[in-house]
Amino acid sequence: MELSQLVVTQIWHITCYVSAIVFVSVAANLIYQTFFYSRNEPPVVFHWFPFIGSTVRYGIDPYKFFFECREKHGDIFTFILLGKKITVYLGTDGNEFILNGKLKDVNAEEVYGKFTTPVFGSDVVYDCPNSKLMEQKKFVKFGLSQEALEVLRTVDLAAAMAEITIFTAGRTLQGDEVRGKLTSEFADLYHDLDLGFQPINFMLPWAPLPHNRKRDKAHARMREIYLDIIRQRRNAATAPATKDMISNLMQCVYKDGKPIPDKEIAHMMITLLMAGQHSSSAISCWIMLRLASQPEVTEALYKEQVDALGADLPPLQYKDISKLTLHATVVKETLRIHSSIHTLMRKVKNPLPIPGTQFVIPTSHTLLASPGVTARDETYFPNAMVWDPYRWVDRVEVEDSSDTVDYGYGAVSKGTKSPYLPFGAGRHRCIGEKFAYLNLQVIVATLVREFRFYNPEDRKGVPETDYASLFSRPMQPATVRWERRNA
Repeated sequence: MELSQLVVTQIWHITCYVSAIVFVSVAANLIYQTFFYSRNEPPVVFHWFPFIGSTVRYGIDPYKFFFECREKHGDIFTFILLGKKITVYLGTDGNEFILNGKLKDVNAEEVYGKFTTPVFGSDVVYDCPNSKLMEQKKFVKFGLSQEALEVLRTVDLAAAMAEITIFTAGRTLQGDEVRGKLTSEFADLYHDLDLGFQPINFMLPWAPLPHNRKRDKAHARMREIYLDIIRQRRNAATAPATKDMISNLMQCVYKDGKPIPDKEIAHMMITLLMAGQHSSSAISCWIMLRLASQPEVTEALYKEQVDALGADLPPLQYKDISKLTLHATVVKETLRIHSSIHTLMRKVKNPLPIPGTQFVIPTSHTLLASPGVTARDETYFPNAMVWDPYRWVDRVEVEDSSDTVDYGYGAVSKGTKSPYLPFGAGRHRCIGEKFAYLNLQVIVATLVREFRFYNPEDRKGVPETDYASLFSRPMQPATVRWERRNA
């Protein structure tokens, strides 16, 4: 009895100490926010707990959080994310300031490097100097040229959008050997490697967690698959019949005269497969959910194909895509509302004054841009949260062709003046943008000519968005009813 009472007393003392520490921390945090803020830095979003800050609010619904903070603080504010100071700059000016910031001032590698390297591999993307990444993007641009895109003719239907997009990318960008290896083993490897994109890995990418062990094992096996293809090609007497991304990279040479090592080629191929599939898969799901919620749009798409291509609906050709304008607007409108990535971050390398304000962003902060906020802004898109592909019929987002820059992989538009930036902007703008639009339009065209889609009887509209992953996806279950047109 005495021992039991002693244990209870110790637990009580520990509880009191912990409560006192929490109380003092919260009180000190409140005092600091109230009296010791810097007028030369953006206002800090109010938060009770010092380390947690606004992490929970931001994580549950980033866009709701951004709009609420914007209403109170304006376009520029700072919030605490797991102990880190994140300065948000919204609007087209914010996109310009952050995404077109000079390399000496803002840095993406320090934000994303530790997170992406275990998935993509070493010496590529964010695990190499930016100058080398720009060369790699130049090499990869071949596979995203019109010559490569024209290989895309028809797409086989599959049970899930993930399978459709990975099969399409595997065939059109990566070659017949890779497409032939998209078997159950490859699908399992892809799934395990995909586990590396857990939000916790922003903080603990090295942690010996079960999903990280699977990630590392899958990466090693997938790298070996690509290396085996490369070795076989190097040992073959003849070149492959069709020039693809692997054969292109095998012939590329860095500016210092060194050819791309086979390991880096394998890592670039993993990057292409992983990075492109995520966004296309998520957007494909959203498109199907939207079409199921508005079946009349599905029928309008089908009619557009019949009118443009003929009642017999011959196999899709590359030249046909430009005739399907409603298909294009369906993709654009879905990307506007359901952009896969809601947040783009850059580490501040030098103190950055924000023009037109008294704010100077110190090097202890990370900058955050959210092009998705401008895409949902009523100023630019009336009834912004209404999915309406017809809003694009008379609307054209034109980039100023004179406002271009060459980061090392060819001249590109800076592209930050438009409120519609689903593929980012600046030196890290997605070079697969053209392929993504084509890929999505072909998937939509193929599906609507074969199927009709409807919502389940117990659902109206579309599911809510799940922001728990790095990529914004539909909350599960995300199902649709379908029927074959020839049934």
